[in-house]
Amino acid sequence: METFDAIYTRRAVKHFDPDHTLTSEEETKLLEAAIQAPTSFNIQHWRFVIIRDPELRSKIRTEFGNDQAQMTDASLLVLLTADVKAWEKQPERYWVNAPKDVADLLVGWMGPFHEGREDLQRDEAQRSIGMALQTIMLAARDMGYDSCPMIGFDLDAVADLVNLPDDHVIGPMVAIGKKVKDSWPKPGQLPLEEVVLENSF
Repeated sequence: METFDAIYTRRAVKHFDPDHTLTSEEETKLLEAAIQAPTSFNIQHWRFVIIRDPELRSKIRTEFGNDQAQMTDASLLVLLTADVKAWEKQPERYWVNAPKDVADLLVGWMGPFHEGREDLQRDEAQRSIGMALQTIMLAARDMGYDSCPMIGFDLDAVADLVNLPDDHVIGPMVAIGKKVKDSWPKPGQLPLEEVVLENSF
């Protein structure tokens, strides 16, 4: 599929074939695409929690997920999280393949850029999640699958269920699989004239 086709045909699908499964090769292909998403300083904050246990998926759906069917019916359910302290955890590993002078420079910048700036650390982690999420959804579309990003769940309860570490943040889930029902027609995009500005408001 062409990139623009994937962009224009990606929809938030709510109805998936519960009997369909992705092969392990397909799952790996999807996740390997996800980690190509950009991150500040190449920190790669994201941590992808595959919610595979059927009982756990059912519990999230019925107790904490507003009974969203895609939580149990999709072939794959991924909870996107990020490590807000990734910048201080062996940062040299993020630049292992770079020329030494470049690696030394950028690794040296990471600490001063992040230290004492908790809001920035969290914002960068969430930005990384967002870019990875879109990459996953477009990759899934390219593979012939559909997806549904979700924030309609109890964040704190789900964080507890997956033992989210204290230095991580939780982001959306994304359900991926084979759709059995089309989405509603697109409700409409705002015109460019309303959302695009030049130089200032």
